[in-house]
Amino acid sequence: MARRAHLVGAWPGRGPEHAMVTALDRLAPYLDRITDGETGDRHLWVTPALEKFRANPEVELVQDGDWSDYEHVARWRVRDGVTLDPEKIRFHYAPAFENSFPSFLVLRERYGRPDLRFQVGIPLPLDVAVYGFGEAAFADRSILEACTVATVRDMQRIHEQGGDDVVFQLETVIGLVAVAQAPDEGQQGTAEQMAGAMIDVARRMPEGTRFGMHLCLGDFHHTAYGNMRDVRPLVLLANAIAAGWPEGRVLEYVHAPFAAAKEPPIPEESFYEPLRDLALPADTRFIAGFLHEKLDTDAHRELLARIERLTGREVDVAAACGLGRRDSDEEAFEQMRETAALLDTPLTTTGA
Repeated sequence: MARRAHLVGAWPGRGPEHAMVTALDRLAPYLDRITDGETGDRHLWVTPALEKFRANPEVELVQDGDWSDYEHVARWRVRDGVTLDPEKIRFHYAPAFENSFPSFLVLRERYGRPDLRFQVGIPLPLDVAVYGFGEAAFADRSILEACTVATVRDMQRIHEQGGDDVVFQLETVIGLVAVAQAPDEGQQGTAEQMAGAMIDVARRMPEGTRFGMHLCLGDFHHTAYGNMRDVRPLVLLANAIAAGWPEGRVLEYVHAPFAAAKEPPIPEESFYEPLRDLALPADTRFIAGFLHEKLDTDAHRELLARIERLTGREVDVAAACGLGRRDSDEEAFEQMRETAALLDTPLTTTGA
């Protein structure tokens, strides 16, 4: 299969229809799946989900914030004597899908891509629990379970309507950063634990459900939450996901970051050496998130060749995260043009 483009989730648009047209005008021939641009406040990823807790009678606010950075965020606690009820948790995933999916079906026919699938970004329930409740999410397992049940409820509703036309992209920052921050001897075990949280969601969905994994270092206001000394953490996490993947569910791709928000990919060869150990199934695409506004086309070509040489496979290309948090809309559109230019140019790579 030829190299393909991947849009992680958010990019500029006045609304879902406008955002989808914007992306399809630039990248329709190169995409296997597309979101609705995650416009409006959804470009802030997990924030809209957390804001829903303000109306939940079972929790109370312990820290308010304006979401201006990682420190100024809202955080909750479960009220004394209460076990968090997933029926009282309401996320926006299914309503957002129902608003956009009909337009997607029309647009994919208009652009001559009836094979295109609709990508639905789903924050990993672990990330929702940790960002919303802090360390209590690890101490009280009922918090994670409630967030997981509420998330899967929306996913099942989406699957019932979209079926095989939908790919769920499970998205985690907590998972990758936890592996990166663990001591070297603990990274394998941490990767298996974090992968387990992703696998658990997939296992709860019907057989045949399609998934992609977005591993992330954070991109809140285009600022990373963590970083890596080298790419070993993402390799360990990707391998653990693949090794434990539940039978009957489709793992279409794993997307991994090679940049940390506004910080571009590290140039040293040693940073990428652990890619030699990447062990994904042949039918699971590896999407390299290395496209960056601070690199030119030649630098992108060189980095793509290096990643393919070390992995021993052809990879798809993407930015490290969504394009909806760039300094300007034009910067995001330039990334789309750069993607097309890169895929239009033949690239010869050598074996590892």
